[in-house]
Amino acid sequence: MAQSSVRGKAGPEGAVTAAPGGQGPSGGGRRGARRERGRGRRVLRWAAIVLTLAILGSAGAGYLYYQHLNGNITKGSRISGDDSKVRRTQPDAAGRTPLNILLIGSDSRNSAENVKLGGSRDNRGNPPLGDVQMLIHLSADRKSAAMVSIPRDTRVAIPKCVDPDTKRVYQPTEDIINTTLARGGAGCTLATWEKLTGVYIDHWMTIDFAGVVRMADAIGGVDVCVNQNVWDHSTPAQRGGSGLKLKAGHRKVKGVQALQWLRTRHAWGSDVMRARAQHMYLNSMIRTLKGQNVFTDSGRLMDLAEAATKSLTVSQEIGTVKKLYDLGTQLKSVPADRITSVTMPNVEDPLNKEHVVPQTTASDKLWEMLRDDVPLDRNGKPSKSKTKSPRTKAPSLQPSQLGVVVANGTGSSTQAAVPGRAAAIDTVLAQAGYGRATRDTSAALSEDETVVRYPSADLEGDAQGVAKALGIPLGQVERSTDVSGVTVVVGADWRTGTAYPKKSAPKAGDIPEGSDAINGADTSRCMDVYQPYRW
Repeated sequence: MAQSSVRGKAGPEGAVTAAPGGQGPSGGGRRGARRERGRGRRVLRWAAIVLTLAILGSAGAGYLYYQHLNGNITKGSRISGDDSKVRRTQPDAAGRTPLNILLIGSDSRNSAENVKLGGSRDNRGNPPLGDVQMLIHLSADRKSAAMVSIPRDTRVAIPKCVDPDTKRVYQPTEDIINTTLARGGAGCTLATWEKLTGVYIDHWMTIDFAGVVRMADAIGGVDVCVNQNVWDHSTPAQRGGSGLKLKAGHRKVKGVQALQWLRTRHAWGSDVMRARAQHMYLNSMIRTLKGQNVFTDSGRLMDLAEAATKSLTVSQEIGTVKKLYDLGTQLKSVPADRITSVTMPNVEDPLNKEHVVPQTTASDKLWEMLRDDVPLDRNGKPSKSKTKSPRTKAPSLQPSQLGVVVANGTGSSTQAAVPGRAAAIDTVLAQAGYGRATRDTSAALSEDETVVRYPSADLEGDAQGVAKALGIPLGQVERSTDVSGVTVVVGADWRTGTAYPKKSAPKAGDIPEGSDAINGADTSRCMDVYQPYRW
């Protein structure tokens, strides 16, 4: 039989193998290999194109979703009241500063949804009230946090405010703090807090009834506890009520029931106790979020992001998803046992027994702890990063050549200015060689802490010299465009005497009495129910 023209032989099970020389059955092994390699390259090219399109498509969808979330956020001006001239806390040795955020719960009924949830249909369209006001303080090292509430019926000095939308001007007044939201929005509430506390507040957030419901549902519910069965409803003695109805013990609330918990007041017995219930809710919510590890669960995170961006109105500096996410991660990093919730110490208002005013000594101590970034808990290790000491500069003028103005700033929200304080300190400066010191005879100012201000860098050393002559710490010397020369403002911390009072620095965990402190890791707390609202 003639030999096949194919140069090769049958291999196992009839497979054709190449003959010596490397050619295959199709008449050219090298050409076949090249064709195989060509097909492989085409497959790889198509795979690369498909993969690229998939990446670009998902990236595009991600970008569009990011823009969608940003579009959900409503923003406003950080401050809309007279600037209180409060100073940021000095950076620590690592250059870090605390972060203060004012959280405001609005009773706005400007939508059908809010009217349905909040009742009081007659109030639809009325200016909202800020019935929940809470300062969230994150320490400079982000290892501890505080949540500080002021009762809504606290009478305070409210500065001049301008509504950022209508431009209506509201003159300074004294009223309860929840009215500030209607006098220029959240920016007026922030200005009032700064005036009262002397704490610089970086940002604000507001949330309404519908927002609370959306957030509670996105989280999946929050655990709360009552010692007795509770039903917050109208009684013959007290009309109204949130409608909250729970059996005694630990319960999970979400949606409308979560809103009812936060709004309940009569069943707890007072507005101060309502603040306690709100603190317990927020502590529990933080523990829940930590337990869910929501920041690494993309599905839960998207649900929460959707709810948060639709629910919150924020000051414009944090009006993006990225900035809100960054804030969330910073809060998440704080251990639960390093979070402390307190209420401003208060006493009955002598002008109206339905209202309260700050308990001066205790509340001033609390504000000082926040200003100095002193932890409200004792669970942390002593910080190795102390506050950065101000640099000292040599004076440019002799004391006898320097003009100094002394102003009386001893008034506060609860106390009138002490007459003659500027004259008394002016005399002290004259005795120290500052013969050109003069008194500011204009209206008395209000300054929580005595301060020395200077307008330009060339006068910094001179301002420090004045501070040293009066015994004022150099950390209370600051540059300001509001003065034309070195100016001493005698604050509410120096109402008597001619020597600046020496103050012992507050210690971690040294919370003033009357603060109703709750630790964030404490799961044992339950609310007592006022007798008429038990069932």
